[in-house]
Amino acid sequence: MEFPEVAKFDIQKINNPDIQGTGYQEGEQLGYSNLTAYIRHRDHYKCANPSCKNKDTHTVLQVHHLGLGQNPPDRSNKPGNLLTLCVKCHTPSNHKKGKFLHGCQPKVKSFKPETFMSTLYRRLIYLTGATETFGYNTQYKRDLLELPKSHHNDAFVIAGGVHQTRSTPLRIEQVRRNKRSMEQFYDAKYIDNRDGSIKSGSGLSSGRRKRNKNLSGENLRAYRGQKTSMGQRRIKRKKYPYSPSDLVRFEGNIYQVIGMQNLGTGVKLKNYPGVKNKVVNVRKVQPLLRRGGICEVIN
Repeated sequence: MEFPEVAKFDIQKINNPDIQGTGYQEGEQLGYSNLTAYIRHRDHYKCANPSCKNKDTHTVLQVHHLGLGQNPPDRSNKPGNLLTLCVKCHTPSNHKKGKFLHGCQPKVKSFKPETFMSTLYRRLIYLTGATETFGYNTQYKRDLLELPKSHHNDAFVIAGGVHQTRSTPLRIEQVRRNKRSMEQFYDAKYIDNRDGSIKSGSGLSSGRRKRNKNLSGENLRAYRGQKTSMGQRRIKRKKYPYSPSDLVRFEGNIYQVIGMQNLGTGVKLKNYPGVKNKVVNVRKVQPLLRRGGICEVIN
């Protein structure tokens, strides 16, 4: 079988005599998106210029080679040689002598904790049989589908989704089922002689001790004025009908329970119109939903 002549010479084979097969599709920029994704993450997706005045809501970030200002220039792509800059700071004028980027060599953050987690998660993948992926791969697939950045869109493309149609994400939270503490302490209240405000006893403490730690803070006991309420301990003697996060109906509307008061005779409701936390008689509310464990988030 004869093969057609496609060119007089092979440029890629000149640079790499051992190249073959898929190596022709894997150019010098292979893996560069992975590297730039790491640099932007390391720099917290912000311009590293401390004097940056870019106020754009959606700032375009680029990756800058620090070593280009050195003599001889370091053109390597090692992470310590790269920095995140916005387009308004990454300009030719800032590369000139005496400007911000000329000879710039800031200290970059260490990723020792992240390296430890990378080692640990490989063990978890081995034990569970899962398939690994990386953020830059997720971003590439998400961009192909023209999807905005979000946790549920990331999960969609990681799971192999190929269509742009989305459903509303299910947001869940863990709600405590029972409060095991049988005793509740309420701190005494005092008038602060400095400004007349009412503060708790712990807020006007001596500042010398906190449990088993000796502190050297200011002694604020001298500012305690008249006591407005006594400190007290209350013991819960029975199980209350409602727990925090339960849903009840009151005056035709649905409210979320914050807690119980007055030995279980009052229910504190969240977001009652005109009142921050309204307490109503427990007999005036109707139970709707007992929430505990893994539940859907309620706005």
